[in-house]
Amino acid sequence: MFPGNGQDERPIAELFYSVSGLCDESGEVAGKVKKWLRGDLGDAPHPSKEDLQKELGDVLWYIAAICSDLDISLDDVASGNIAKLASRKERGVIQGDGDNR
Repeated sequence: MFPGNGQDERPIAELFYSVSGLCDESGEVAGKVKKWLRGDLGDAPHPSKEDLQKELGDVLWYIAAICSDLDISLDDVASGNIAKLASRKERGVIQGDGDNR
């Protein structure tokens, strides 16, 4: 899957495209919230729910694309994350840093 190991390089390019898209779309969500916090929305009290929903849909699409690129079920990602957070809560380590809390 990775360039230089004799396998097809196309899958890594597809994964990179999906990950780059996720970063871009996540940045658009953050940008809308940043502009709101900075006061750049004029008379609008906050970013519209519809605008944020559209951007979050793009984020979700790229997450699904990454799962597809890696042959991982989106359901498995979601349920695994719920289990991970529940375990952290049970053990009292929901706050803090580190992947393996």
